[in-house]
Amino acid sequence: MKMSEIRQLSHEELRSELERLRRHLFDLRAQSVTEKLADPSMLRKTKQDIARIMTEQRERQMKTAAGTQGA
Repeated sequence: MKMSEIRQLSHEELRSELERLRRHLFDLRAQSVTEKLADPSMLRKTKQDIARIMTEQRERQMKTAAGTQGA
């Protein structure tokens, strides 16, 4: 998922996507322990997507805090 796609999501969509990705990462880790992964790079890609979403959430939080602080 690209940052441009992430920026277009609403707050609730970001939250649900983050939850979905965390569950997916958990499943991938469990699968890597119990059996061989079809695509091992999915672990890294999922972690990067989680980081991107968390970064966008933090940017929005900082923007909101700066807006209320300036008023």
